[in-house]
Amino acid sequence: MNVSFSFKTPFVSLLKRNYSNVAPTTKLFIDGAFVDSKASAWIDLHDPATNNLVTRVPQSTQSEMEAAVESAKKAYETWRQTSVLTRQQLMLNLQHVIRRDIKKLAANITVEQGKTLADAEGDVMRGLQVVQHSCAAGSLLQGESLQNIAKDMDIVSYRVPIGVTAGICPFNFPAMIPLWMFPMALIAGNTMVVKPSERDPGATMLLMELLNEIGCPPGVVNVIHGSHDAVNFICDNKDIQAISFVGSDKAGKYIYERGGANGKRVQSNMGAKNHAVVLPDADKSATIDQLIGAAFGAAGQRCMALSVAVLVGETREWIPEIVERAKKLKVNAGHEPGTDLGPVISPQAKQRILSLIESGIKQGAQCPLDGRGLVVEKYPNGNFVGPTLLTGVQQSFECYKEEIFGPVLNVMFADTLEDAIKIINANPYGNGTAIFTSNGSHARQFVDQIDVGQVGVNVPIPVPLPMFSFTGSRGSFHGDLHFYGKQGLHFYTETKTITSLWRKGQAVSKKSVSMPVHN
Repeated sequence: MNVSFSFKTPFVSLLKRNYSNVAPTTKLFIDGAFVDSKASAWIDLHDPATNNLVTRVPQSTQSEMEAAVESAKKAYETWRQTSVLTRQQLMLNLQHVIRRDIKKLAANITVEQGKTLADAEGDVMRGLQVVQHSCAAGSLLQGESLQNIAKDMDIVSYRVPIGVTAGICPFNFPAMIPLWMFPMALIAGNTMVVKPSERDPGATMLLMELLNEIGCPPGVVNVIHGSHDAVNFICDNKDIQAISFVGSDKAGKYIYERGGANGKRVQSNMGAKNHAVVLPDADKSATIDQLIGAAFGAAGQRCMALSVAVLVGETREWIPEIVERAKKLKVNAGHEPGTDLGPVISPQAKQRILSLIESGIKQGAQCPLDGRGLVVEKYPNGNFVGPTLLTGVQQSFECYKEEIFGPVLNVMFADTLEDAIKIINANPYGNGTAIFTSNGSHARQFVDQIDVGQVGVNVPIPVPLPMFSFTGSRGSFHGDLHFYGKQGLHFYTETKTITSLWRKGQAVSKKSVSMPVHN
């Protein structure tokens, strides 16, 4: 397969938004080459700020997806034999070129996904940190050993790769999530087939350019595109041993069940409803700033967004000030200077957000800040929703039960910390939560009693750094081993244990048919 397209020139024109009548097509990446798809079905990708056509993404054909797996399968036979030092050097080089090209990656994310340039750089940076941490694999992949566990007997265990793996990525973090996946798989000696979101695959394709630049062997990473058929192919293909998924509830449960039924390992990060508990002893000004940033940043399109504020006691009196500060946020196209939040990903996403706001109001919520009618003058066709507050929200409301994934902050009231904890623990999700307080005893009680996998104390978005793992729980995660950190490497490896007996002065042990008992 021949390289037939370079992304470098189109990405420059996309940032300037000089669209031609015919948008470029997104390529496949198979066996180290960018390849034109033979697909008969295509997905139109639009700039969320303008709804102008940016590119057309193929629904990969069966033969193209099979070619990607065959390439990864062939590459695995040699890649698994490379030394840890060789893989480490690849990751050291990868982190260097990602850092060099961070602005180029961010510019592409802003065009395809809509988030601000600053937020897009943060997207890349959090993925870069995982690449950097993977460079410690020489220590992280070490096994265990014990000499003389019995007379003249030793036991040693190794962590070994599992084979061809797959990553299925969401639209909201086009760089970070792929970088949660393929670097961890590769450093452990595996190969990977990546399916980026069909809504914004450009960042993944740029990362493939960088892999080629640093000399990653062909086939070690391959990229296919598509939606349902591509997901089913990954779940069913007999040569794919493990699936990493980040995305919606419905898709995550489906992939976990279908992939698991086919004997695959699956780690599935799914939906969330993250609560912030605000106690009266919290620093008022700092807490309000934290709430606004965590609720409305990235237009609320984060699985760790603080979408619910539980105001305890007299903190309900803070609502007017929350409204006034939120009003000052600037909504605009992500590349425009001074923008605080950009558009949501699609007209369909916007309509869903508006419907959930409306349902909340109909069910009895107050709306002291309504972003539904927002129009950005320079971009009248964009998918913009302004910051919105719904107050007096109840657990039975649809706007509370559903993950809105937009710039909407649900506000609930509680009389005590204990009441707030009950609200959160009754919610099916367990991705993240936070408490704002100046009282160490209250913070400790919250951490001890809350049933959520990632907890922040005066930290609004408690996403662990890569030396730990992303530990969402309950309805937010299906699987046994989480993303990145030690758990991430364990997901991409198996343990092989070798027991050796070298009896001094005895070449052959005496025959025995009973269960061996060593001493």
